[in-house]
Amino acid sequence: MIRPRLSGNKKAAFENLTKKENRVLVVGDLHEPFCLDGYLDFCLETYANFNCNKVVFIGDVIDSHFSSYHETDPDGMGGGDELALAIKRLKKWYKAFPKADITIGNHDRIVYRKGFSGGIPKRWLKPFNEVLETPKWNFLERLVIDNVQYIHGEAGTARTKAKNDMMSTVQGHIHTQAYTEWMVGQKFKVFGMQVGCGVDSKAYAVAYAKHFKKQAIGCGVVIGGHTAINCLMEL
Repeated sequence: MIRPRLSGNKKAAFENLTKKENRVLVVGDLHEPFCLDGYLDFCLETYANFNCNKVVFIGDVIDSHFSSYHETDPDGMGGGDELALAIKRLKKWYKAFPKADITIGNHDRIVYRKGFSGGIPKRWLKPFNEVLETPKWNFLERLVIDNVQYIHGEAGTARTKAKNDMMSTVQGHIHTQAYTEWMVGQKFKVFGMQVGCGVDSKAYAVAYAKHFKKQAIGCGVVIGGHTAINCLMEL
């Protein structure tokens, strides 16, 4: 059994597990088909431990390495094979969390961006949930639950976004960061949470980051908008 390593107000979190309020599991970047083995089990364990009742995937559920703006591996999978394997692996996530919101990440939209650059009208492109065979998943740019905004986070860090918007913010995108930082003023209290990720750092698709800091493998839990907890996976 995988036990999440906790940070944040743990006592308040556990005291609120039975209250009728939103308890959101925030799943980090997957980059399927290059997600770390065991990350799904870790997220399921975290969901159960905190009695969660909502799930948000923070974006980049697929990698699209074959079409990446980074340099691609000439020995890697072609577009059709990579997409087929990503869909196959996402089926396990869809079975585990059939109803979820997904904030669209930069890797998710790579093919759509290239279609736009190529002059392809939107009506030629299928919706994300149709392509990925996840009909009940809701793909969107931004989500707000209990006055907390959930975004993928391509514009900077969670702490910066929370400060700029004066609104609690949860985001992914930065694979090497997992934290919750509170900012408190005379008339406000907001937090910025980086949830970490679930990416296998040994995968060829992540070679561009081999000289970066170590991946922060983890997920997040937000309870009622008032309590935010980082859960880091033991590796």
